[in-house]
Amino acid sequence: VKRTRRPPQNEMNALINFLNSRLYATIVSELYNTQLVPTVSYLHEPGERRFSLALDLSEIFKPVIVDRIANRLVNQGIIKKEHFREELNGILLTKEGMRKVIEIYNKEMRTSVKHPRLKKNVTKQRLIRLEAYKLMRHFVGVAGYEPLVAWF
Repeated sequence: VKRTRRPPQNEMNALINFLNSRLYATIVSELYNTQLVPTVSYLHEPGERRFSLALDLSEIFKPVIVDRIANRLVNQGIIKKEHFREELNGILLTKEGMRKVIEIYNKEMRTSVKHPRLKKNVTKQRLIRLEAYKLMRHFVGVAGYEPLVAWF
């Protein structure tokens, strides 16, 4: 499926765009629990009106959170054609579609996985904050930065 945005031109792109926005909001929320400045980034161009560090971190988590959820929603028939509507020269989720996606997204973010280094269970949402902490340690020169490698 060809990737389209603003507005998405098909159902899968609408689903991915919506999930990306949820992930972005989650990352911004987690960044506020650290001492990092969300508008200062290393991959995306910093901007006064956008949280470019959240965009940077989202690149790490999109494949393991957004793509997996999108595929599960479609493959298991949880999201169907009826959960989308045509609007603004594109395709968007209906309110019912958004509700279903948010429900599954929130459940996924509360899912715990065994962290290989910490040797304890952490939620996927907590993994985002742990990644931000790794960046902090790198920025202050305490440790080199090694991005998350999905093991779950």
